[in-house]
Amino acid sequence: MIPPQARIALAAEPVDFRKGIDGLAALVRDAGSDPFSGSLFVFRAKRADRIKILWWDGTGLCLLAKRLEQDQFHWPRLTAGVIRLSSAQLMALIEGMDWRRVRVPEATRPTSVG
Repeated sequence: MIPPQARIALAAEPVDFRKGIDGLAALVRDAGSDPFSGSLFVFRAKRADRIKILWWDGTGLCLLAKRLEQDQFHWPRLTAGVIRLSSAQLMALIEGMDWRRVRVPEATRPTSVG
């Protein structure tokens, strides 16, 4: 399970999926981020049917890969840059759902009664 407070960065442009942990970590560093920060970094292949997620779990770099068999992941238009996702949006993306429809309710302060 992804912690709700996790920082998640989605690379909008496809990457070479022959890259493994070290190659993806280098891309994260080249973009100005720290692959050892505990953030999750999400990458897509040229065909939108595969994703890879890189993250530091405190003891080592981890790599999750998923390929959809009959569909494509919902992805934003191909542009340079990074998109921030919530943990709920990332879970929807991993399941092949349209993560852009997931809205995270804002926390509000309770009002006192009486």
